[in-house]
Amino acid sequence: MDTNINLKHAIEQLVKEKGIDRQVVLEAMEQAVLTAANKKYRNTRDLEAHYNHESGEVELFEFVTVVEEVQDSYKEICLEEAHEIDPEAEFGDSLGEKLDASGFSRIAAQTAKQVIIQKVREAERETIYNEYSDRVWEIITGMVRRFEKGELLIDLGRAEAVLPAKEQMPREVYRPGDRIRAIITDICMTTKGPQIMLSRTHPSMLAKLFEAEVPEIAEGIVEINAIVRDPGSRAKIAVSSNDRDVDPVGACVGMRGARVQNVVSELRGEKIDIIPWSEDIARFACNALSPAQVSKVFVDEEKRVLEIIVPDDQLSLAIGKRGQNVSLAARLTGCRIDIKSESKVAEAELQEFASYDGTEVEEEPSQLLEVEAPLVDAVVEKPVE
Repeated sequence: MDTNINLKHAIEQLVKEKGIDRQVVLEAMEQAVLTAANKKYRNTRDLEAHYNHESGEVELFEFVTVVEEVQDSYKEICLEEAHEIDPEAEFGDSLGEKLDASGFSRIAAQTAKQVIIQKVREAERETIYNEYSDRVWEIITGMVRRFEKGELLIDLGRAEAVLPAKEQMPREVYRPGDRIRAIITDICMTTKGPQIMLSRTHPSMLAKLFEAEVPEIAEGIVEINAIVRDPGSRAKIAVSSNDRDVDPVGACVGMRGARVQNVVSELRGEKIDIIPWSEDIARFACNALSPAQVSKVFVDEEKRVLEIIVPDDQLSLAIGKRGQNVSLAARLTGCRIDIKSESKVAEAELQEFASYDGTEVEEEPSQLLEVEAPLVDAVVEKPVE
């Protein structure tokens, strides 16, 4: 009896603390006792199990049907024997008799414990999923737990997140125990629980860092219109202002560059070009090629091609190391960019003029760089509002 009281008390206490539906636990206990009893009696009897709330035990009952001629002694009973149990019994009635279920108490207690553990685990998983699904596109801080096939497993406290190899910054090295900041890009429920995906290379990571550093962005005065990144190397961010009195570039740079420097430090030295946004594609392209100076821009809006002329001493700066500057500019504008130097343009014009005089001049290849502009990554995704 003490065992039953303890079981009842344990169920009530755990149901209250963990918030699990009491009926779910009780039904599982009843089913466990019934399964054990059927196994013991080899499914020869008609049995039912019910939890008694007063005694705190699972009671087992055997049912038999009143018949004229008994063919199955385990499930049927004659009228004479039925009257010994119930004087008012009639043919077709179902009579129940309580069996000794003391041997199944341990099974009931063990099942209750297993059900509670399972339900607690499910509830915790659901809580974690709901908590972090509302935080997608937020930057979180965690601790590196371990490495697994190139992925970093990050301890967030109540949950574990994954930073895939492709979402890690180049040349960044972490050790177990190191703190790390990353942006949540996705969360999905798996058989092992919620899986939280992180990134340090996504453009929105840069956007959220600026939002945290620049109050004007958080307040909506300054708007981030587009971001492109070569993670760990260089990025370009286009900004505009909804207030004429606020310089968007200056607000992002901060006093003596303090704001942008904080972002650069978090991204381990990634260079960031902050440029003003413009709906005029020619002007925007000139800004996007910063810090290079542009002489002329020819726009083919139908093909989305920009031919840009720069001074000779600005050509290498406009192209950038390994074409990085013009590549980022092309992705930022969503256009293909052809860059030529003023001397090469002048030379081409002279050759063209000479050809009119009947003199054939062999054309020399001009210093031309064509960059295909993928639209992916050209505009910051939804997290930047």
